[in-house]
Amino acid sequence: MKLGIIGSGKIVHDFLTIADQIPDLELTALATTKRSHKIGLDLQKEYQINKLYDNNADLFNDPDVDTVYVAVPNSLHFSISKEALEAGKNVICEKPFVATVDEARELKAIADQKKLIIIEAITNIYLENFKFIEENLDKIAPIHVVNLNYTQYSSRYDAFLAGDIQPAFDPKKDGGALMDLGIYNLHIIIKLFGKPESINYFPTMQKNIDTSGILHLSYSDKQASSIAAKDSFSPNVSTIEGEKGALIIYGHPNEIPKVGMQLKGQEVKVINNNKYSHRMVAEFIEFTKIIDQHKFKEADHAFVHSLNTLSVLQEAKSQR
Repeated sequence: MKLGIIGSGKIVHDFLTIADQIPDLELTALATTKRSHKIGLDLQKEYQINKLYDNNADLFNDPDVDTVYVAVPNSLHFSISKEALEAGKNVICEKPFVATVDEARELKAIADQKKLIIIEAITNIYLENFKFIEENLDKIAPIHVVNLNYTQYSSRYDAFLAGDIQPAFDPKKDGGALMDLGIYNLHIIIKLFGKPESINYFPTMQKNIDTSGILHLSYSDKQASSIAAKDSFSPNVSTIEGEKGALIIYGHPNEIPKVGMQLKGQEVKVINNNKYSHRMVAEFIEFTKIIDQHKFKEADHAFVHSLNTLSVLQEAKSQR
């Protein structure tokens, strides 16, 4: 996979620290805005990126790039992904995928027409610890209660309180706790249990954005809650609770650093099956295989899951 990156924010910095751990990935190009070009120059030098552009068009026109990683503010995901697909590039789009189900379907139609792959970058469902949870649900079933918590006091929250509204807290740029943190909880819940029967979001609103909130998802046989907060502190423990036991996530749900299983009447067993220390390695290994080996069926399955998750996210967002 010959990768071109669009963006220069924190997620790009995170990815670049582990890009050399991805087999068969060639880091070909980086595109920034003209305003962020100095950051781009620093990144190019530090990570030995072959080419640097100060606009997206040049990257789209680069014949040495076959895949674009869209790592920009949420509100730009759709437009940039669409331009990349129209230029004949596969797309890996950072979470949350796009703003609406209609936008997602439009992108998929373009990808299918051009025989390209588009996939959402969402770390947790590709981790081995998540697979442990999937494989052990039956041992604690029937499941009746799910409670996921992703609380992280944002490094931008104090600036937000002081009046400096950065993209992570900007309603015009699809910021907020639901979109930035709650999306991870939602991917876990939907991947494990499918779409709920009803959706209710209870946000804490400040300056027209949800700085925290609780999303309640109701199923015929269980209730699920997703806590997401950028304005608070928490040890972040999540549970999936059934009649025969419980599965426990210790730490942030975007990286699932440790998981536990406690069967009724037994001691809790804590494990870490994740193969890599950084949360992004596993997903990009999978993306590289899907794109290089033209695994369209796997990409289609991933898209259906993203679409199901997005449909719930879109409804929750409308209740802010």
